Amino acid sequence: MFHCDVVDVTKNKITLEKAQAFIESHKCGASLFFIGTVRDNNNDKTVTGITYDSHDGMVKKSFEEIFDEANKTLQLQHPVAFVEHAKGYVPLGGISVVIAVACKHRAQVYEFSRYIIEEIKKRTPIWKKEHYINEETSWLDGKKIEAK
Repeated sequence: MFHCDVVDVTKNKITLEKAQAFIESHKCGASLFFIGTVRDNNNDKTVTGITYDSHDGMVKKSFEEIFDEANKTLQLQHPVAFVEHAKGYVPLGGISVVIAVACKHRAQVYEFSRYIIEEIKKRTPIWKKEHYINEETSWLDGKKIEAK
């Protein structure tokens, strides 16, 4: 089972409750949540928030490919994963991404979650514009998207 979405945070808020409800399964003995939040400093600048933008269709396709690859690579049995990423302005301390996974065993959830977030950072078309204390903003340089 897999759920992925890009959440327009001007209309909806990313919550753990939705992720928790989705990954509950009697086939799984372990679950894990990864929550990415906006931190207060980057490259020696005081950050007040981040605006995320994305190509939603490509993001969802990327999330689905990453789930399938992780499942195949890690040879998981009955894995469950939930991924939501923010689109729009997220203030300091706000949730930018939630990844919730459930697997048969605890070691698998750590590997599964780590695989998902690392691959999202490498190859999913999501862009970040940081907002700083002096009202200055800056689009961050992205990494070259790796083809699979």
